[in-house]
Amino acid sequence: MNASLVHRSGVNTIATADDLAPLAFAGYAHFTAMQVREGRVRGLDLHLERLRAASVELFGRAVPEEEVRAALRTAIAAGPADVSLLATVYSPAGEFTVAGPEVAPELLVRTGPPSDGPDGPLDLAVVEHERTLAQIKHVGEVAKTYYLRQAVADGFDDAAFLDRKGRFSEASIWNLAFWDGESVIWPEADMLLGTMMGTVRRQLDRLGVPQLSREVTPADVPALAGAVVLNSWTPGVPVSRIGDVRLPEAPSFVELLHRAHRSEPLVAP
Repeated sequence: MNASLVHRSGVNTIATADDLAPLAFAGYAHFTAMQVREGRVRGLDLHLERLRAASVELFGRAVPEEEVRAALRTAIAAGPADVSLLATVYSPAGEFTVAGPEVAPELLVRTGPPSDGPDGPLDLAVVEHERTLAQIKHVGEVAKTYYLRQAVADGFDDAAFLDRKGRFSEASIWNLAFWDGESVIWPEADMLLGTMMGTVRRQLDRLGVPQLSREVTPADVPALAGAVVLNSWTPGVPVSRIGDVRLPEAPSFVELLHRAHRSEPLVAP
């Protein structure tokens, strides 16, 4: 069962067509996506902080955290115990307008079937692209779908992005992580710091697994011992090729990331 709920002025209601119509063409909004299992979420604190920080950046104010939590609880209670959940924050003033912090942002929560993402392995094309406001998970990003489709047309599964300095940053809807045989390597560039990435990193710290943050370029790919993509669906889908370079299978690396994810506790909103 899919459900959509809108939160405005401290009240949660089922979304109507009038509520959803402005979002059909909205390009000035942000969101977070999460997997709910048994009515609970891993990394909930990271999702809440993402919504708060992005709202302050885009709208000058945020929906109070307890109101966000209440909206999440209402949406989760309306469906099965396991769902995918999308929480989108937008301004009723819409886009192409000037609106200050006196206009309160509104929250739309939508649920759908749960997902664990693809099994992989994936082949990634290499594309030069930098996201605007890379630190925000915002809507209206036509380039991500465009480059995904271009990659598939060229015989790949998805696309990895290079910034203007020639560094890997992220992929279309994914963070990237690499393996040198001993340490997890996180690419250093402007990017969205994913909530899955955040939960995995802190659990790897607790497990005592070495982690490095450094620039990774296409010239570094042949020396890598493995690579994955990760997002709210999954802590790791193996990558078998980046551009023209084949990567070795790294099942121990993938399992390590999944073990770190399982170590993150499920928390109720």
